[in-house]
This record gives sequence, C-alpha cells and structure tokens, in this order.
Amino acid sequence: MEVTLRPAEAGDAAAITDIYNPFIANTCITFEMEPILPQEMARRITDTQAAQLPWLVAEVEGKVIGYAYASSWKGRCAYGGSVEATIYLAPSVTGKGVGRRLYSALIDELRQRPLHTVVGGIALPNAASIALHEALGFEKVAHFREIGYKQDRWIDVGYWQLLLGQ
Repeated sequence: MEVTLRPAEAGDAAAITDIYNPFIANTCITFEMEPILPQEMARRITDTQAAQLPWLVAEVEGKVIGYAYASSWKGRCAYGGSVEATIYLAPSVTGKGVGRRLYSALIDELRQRPLHTVVGGIALPNAASIALHEALGFEKVAHFREIGYKQDRWIDVGYWQLLLGQ
C-alpha cells in the first residue's frame, strides 16, 4: 500500500467527515454528539492552518484514509507553547502502520514550530491509541474518571504528553 502524506486542503473536508462521522455515531472515541457537515470540517481545517498549526492527511491512490492535526491547548496565553494532537484513521487501515507514520509526521511538523509540548487525549479504554502514543514517546500524565457521558455511560479520559525538546 503506497501511502502519501500531505497538508490537508478544504477540499478534503468531505472525505475527512466520512472518516470522522462514524466515530461520532458509533463510538466514545470522540465526545462530539452530532455528525459534522463537510462545510464545518472545511472551516476547521482552514482555522487550524490559519493558526499556523499543521493538519495532515494520509491518502492511497488519491483517497484520504486518515488525518492528524494539532490544535491549541487551552485559551490562555501561557499555554501558547502547548498543543493537542488528534488522529483518525479509516477502520480499513488500522494496524497497518499508517497511524504511526501519520502521527510521526505531525510531530515532526510540530517540532519545526516554536512549541514545547504536545498532548494527546484518549477516551478510555483504547489500547491501540495508548500503544501509538507510547510508541512515539508520549507518557501518561493524567487520568480523569467519568469525565464524559456518551452512549448511556460515563467515560474516563487519559492524557499523554510529549515534550518536543524546545
């Protein structure tokens, strides 16, 4: 499988929502409750890039199969050197190394910016996401019990952190 990584474009929004919306509808991985329209996803992509943060897609033969991006961590100025990273893959490509390659590329992009730390939030349990984060050097720094409510149950969230070395 020949995977290409590149910066996302607003035109990728429909493909990205096709990946993301089933996670909203069928899992507790995201705490969003309603499907996202492509127009909203396009706005999110352009807002992220306008903030000088990366949003990358992975594609095979021109088809988007995953995406990863960074967003601001909290709104206060003192958090300016910190970001939160997010990654989603089409279920058909999980376990094939795409996530590691895509997330590594995102981290490489973050290291080229004046940033100090990246945080990954994981709705628990999620062994695959934990394994990805820890394989890339993230360490667990927090665990919030029953912090989100979705699909008729309370969900724990853990936070993993990677110091970027700046």
